[in-house]
Amino acid sequence: MPRTQEENERIRQQAKAKIREAAIELFMRKGYHATSIDDVSKHAGVSKGLLYNYYKGKEELLGAMVEARIGELIQVMEKAEALETPAEQLKHIVEGAVDNVRRSPEVFRFYLHLQTQPEDDETVAKYGKLLIEESARQFQIQCRMFEKLGASDPVARSLYFSSALQGIMLMISTYPDQFPVEAMKRQIIEDFCQV
Repeated sequence: MPRTQEENERIRQQAKAKIREAAIELFMRKGYHATSIDDVSKHAGVSKGLLYNYYKGKEELLGAMVEARIGELIQVMEKAEALETPAEQLKHIVEGAVDNVRRSPEVFRFYLHLQTQPEDDETVAKYGKLLIEESARQFQIQCRMFEKLGASDPVARSLYFSSALQGIMLMISTYPDQFPVEAMKRQIIEDFCQV
């Protein structure tokens, strides 16, 4: 019996996710430039032809990975904005960010690494810049949340919040088994998400 269109799409999305996961692992371990498409296809357990069916090359794969990450950032903020109070919105951001890093610390490290690449590496730096630009847009939304929460200086408060949250995320991704995740999540929520 032939597959339905939905089944085909599900299989397609699973294969693409497998390819992206393999690419993240290899880009982190070997570096973007030292990783070949052949390396990615072997690590993902898919044929090179299938990989090329989805992505024209390594740069297009990297671009799709960054596009997916930007989509995730936007989705988190849209869900947060849909909540009733700024305290709930900020709590949603904390819980989503912390839980996401706890589930996939290597993914957080990969995108952080991408944002800190030297500008001379034009291929990689342009994708890091896209992430930075999207983060800046999301930061403006977050500032409005702090404004509604009643912060006397919403931008400064938002910067402090982002710095604390990024620090927690970095610690989780660096020391996933030793860092007191739940205690730190409770602390940041208590410090920033109260009226």
